[in-house]
Amino acid sequence: MPTVTNTNGRLARAAGVNVESVRYYQRGGLVAEPQRPLNSVRRYSEDSVKRIRFIKRAQDLGFTLAEIANLLALQDGRSCRETRELAGRKLAIVESRLTDLNRLRKTLRDLIARCDTSRGKVSCPIISVLSSERP
Repeated sequence: MPTVTNTNGRLARAAGVNVESVRYYQRGGLVAEPQRPLNSVRRYSEDSVKRIRFIKRAQDLGFTLAEIANLLALQDGRSCRETRELAGRKLAIVESRLTDLNRLRKTLRDLIARCDTSRGKVSCPIISVLSSERP
């Protein structure tokens, strides 16, 4: 595999991330730090760039670094079934969050509507609800 860079900075630019991300991924074992030859210059391959891009895309989909480590292991030869199961679990979490967010949106809309209908009153309905004893 041809080398594409010899510094973390160049690797980061090629992969579209910052240098701290490269170092963080290396510390977490997601990206291997290449051996330094006698002249002390790192040699990263195009695979390193592709791996970091994979990590960023997975993060954009909401996967944690631990889940990404599993995905990378699956990419390295395990079955599609395992990958599908991991993605299915992530989808269930996303759907649960969406349900919670939709509930929150409805509550906020209701509170805002109460504010709109109680103009001129001393007590703000939102403050009253937030101050109430019930959860």
